[in-house]
Amino acid sequence: MDDGTKLPRRAFLVMAGSATLAACGAVRETSPPQAQLPPLEPAAPQQPGNVLGAGTVRVGLILPLGASGNAGAAAQSLRNAAEMAIAEFTGANIQLIVKDDGGTAPGAQAAAGQAIDEGARALVGPVFAHTVAAAGQVARQRGVPLVGFSTDTNVATQGVYLLSFLPQTDVERAVRFAASNGRRAFAGIVPDNAYGSVVEAAFRETVPQAGARVVGLERYGTGGAAQFQEAARRIAASANQADALFLPDAADSVPQILQALDGAGVRLDGKQLIGTGLWDDRRLFSVASVAGGIFAAPDPAGFRAFAERYRARFGKEPVRTATLAYDAVTLMAALANAHGENGLTDAAIQTPSGFAGIDGIFRFRADGTNQRGLAVMQIGSGAVQIISPAPRSFAQAS
Repeated sequence: MDDGTKLPRRAFLVMAGSATLAACGAVRETSPPQAQLPPLEPAAPQQPGNVLGAGTVRVGLILPLGASGNAGAAAQSLRNAAEMAIAEFTGANIQLIVKDDGGTAPGAQAAAGQAIDEGARALVGPVFAHTVAAAGQVARQRGVPLVGFSTDTNVATQGVYLLSFLPQTDVERAVRFAASNGRRAFAGIVPDNAYGSVVEAAFRETVPQAGARVVGLERYGTGGAAQFQEAARRIAASANQADALFLPDAADSVPQILQALDGAGVRLDGKQLIGTGLWDDRRLFSVASVAGGIFAAPDPAGFRAFAERYRARFGKEPVRTATLAYDAVTLMAALANAHGENGLTDAAIQTPSGFAGIDGIFRFRADGTNQRGLAVMQIGSGAVQIISPAPRSFAQAS
């Protein structure tokens, strides 16, 4: 459906069949314990008004603005990005009701209830798994969709959507690319933590779907070099049968793992090294042993352009995940402009053709998770280059 409104190039495209309308990348979180949510508490006294935009459709924006340290600073960057989204969307007919959850579950419950009581027809945020779960409980009970920024898919569900960079998507894109280029035997060595569990599950699922097989997989603990060496010895025989090695860890660990594998007799030459978004780190780009390795990530051009506009407006650098707030708010503005307050629905948010945002195309699944169109990046000579561009539509991606 096209409302006929002329939109700036910075707006998003909602791709629904042949129609086009303007529409529409969370703080890296620790993994808080998945404790049972506390019962809903009576609403706390209302916070002082904090409103962005002058539209008629109200949307709650819940962030840990009062949290200490990096969380509070990142929340302010997300708030700035939300303000920027409204300013850059021509004729945005939304008004953001900004609420501070303090980074706590009770705070998120109270903030969600207050925003809905004040007329919010949808919620954007919070950031962390425990706060998304708490706010989502309120949102579902009140029949209001929520688009949050946690990376923990345990808190996603129908009506509680995650617009974050999910590691499962990284794994799927990179593994499928490697398989499409003839890799058939995959081995993995993953950290024994919550992140490792997520990416291992995605790896085990995607490899056979891509027409290949997992020939070996080992985990290592947090003991540093000794743990790497032990896991390398266990997987050495299987790794020598593989033509692709999956190493989903950060820049300070990957070179040590490769050294341990080499020391265990694994022949690394000719094997495709595969990482995740954790590899998007300049410290890794000049490591000779990682040269030729690949990982999936959004095309960096989108964030570069966003950051330039952000700096011009606010005089400081945005956090990398500020684009999440920008995309979520622009999505809400597009749906509101197209359909009014009744347009902020699960059906609209789950548009199968998806949306194009700062970090490329994305769409929401019915289970609350998202799917993104990512580029495949290759490390070499102190930099990364795109070797497989991000798809421009989900029809192209399929």
